[in-house]
Amino acid sequence: MENQIQDEIKAHLMATSDEFRTLAAEHAQLHKQLEALEAKSHLSEQEQVEEVRIKKQKLRLKDQMNAMLARSSRPQQVA
Repeated sequence: MENQIQDEIKAHLMATSDEFRTLAAEHAQLHKQLEALEAKSHLSEQEQVEEVRIKKQKLRLKDQMNAMLARSSRPQQVA
């Protein structure tokens, strides 16, 4: 039930929030870059550094999206 509500809120944000769509697109792009690196049998030192950078950036974006989801899922307070 909770996942369904989260999915509905996420769909709403994707439809209505440019910021959320941008964050999601950046996250997806980084995910593709990470998959490409992880598909290699051996990473150079520079690629290892890039892998760590991508993972940190993905996490930062996910945290931002989760914060937006949390704000959107709270009941609106009436002043």
